[in-house]
Amino acid sequence: MIEVRNVTRQYGDQLVVNDVSFTVAKGETMVLLGTSGSGKTTTVRMINRMIDPSSGSIVVNGVDVRQQDGPTLRRSIGYVIQDAGLFPHYTVAENVATVPKLLGWDAADIRERTRELTDRLRLPPDVLNRYPAELSGGQRQRVGLARALAARPPVVLMDEPFGALDPFTRRHVRRELFGLNELRETTVVLVTHDVSEALELADRIVLMDQGRIVQMGRPDELLQRPANDFVREFLDEKPHRLL
Repeated sequence: MIEVRNVTRQYGDQLVVNDVSFTVAKGETMVLLGTSGSGKTTTVRMINRMIDPSSGSIVVNGVDVRQQDGPTLRRSIGYVIQDAGLFPHYTVAENVATVPKLLGWDAADIRERTRELTDRLRLPPDVLNRYPAELSGGQRQRVGLARALAARPPVVLMDEPFGALDPFTRRHVRRELFGLNELRETTVVLVTHDVSEALELADRIVLMDQGRIVQMGRPDELLQRPANDFVREFLDEKPHRLL
């Protein structure tokens, strides 16, 4: 579904992403894990052309992303960021409807899809007429995911989506969200610096440092066969368990 081929992103003399290559299969959850400044957010933002690579190529569903203009591409890819990134002056219903409206969906279909998603995400019916500031952090994150899934995109990108939540809420919200059948059938690229989160959610992990991939593989492969001392020390940074 996604092919990142020898991608580099340079700002002046600084290589933020340095010759990165990986593929993500259809329906797979790939986690980009690493230190702050390791290039993981820049990498994910190049997939939906919020940033263009300095060199290399990115292909989504068989098409090079540079063959589409950015706004058109972004309407076909779900995007969730920390604290949901909701439009503050839109109601929940208006936020969820954003992309379907841009794509020209019928109003009745938008209402049906919005109700379907809020039900699946365990949001109360009266939430649709409320504004983001009136919601809890966990509710905002659920609405952010509903907005990302509203147009049934084949790919969803998530950049530290649970970072603004307290540890208790973070743990419960991510388990609820990734328990959704719809999300299981979607290709997901998730950025995080949280080792436990990566081990819990990933089918495979791309561990990055200083713009390069240090090791890539299943969570158990990284735990049992770390490629070097950096991988070993990074994964041992805090207590975790493989779920």
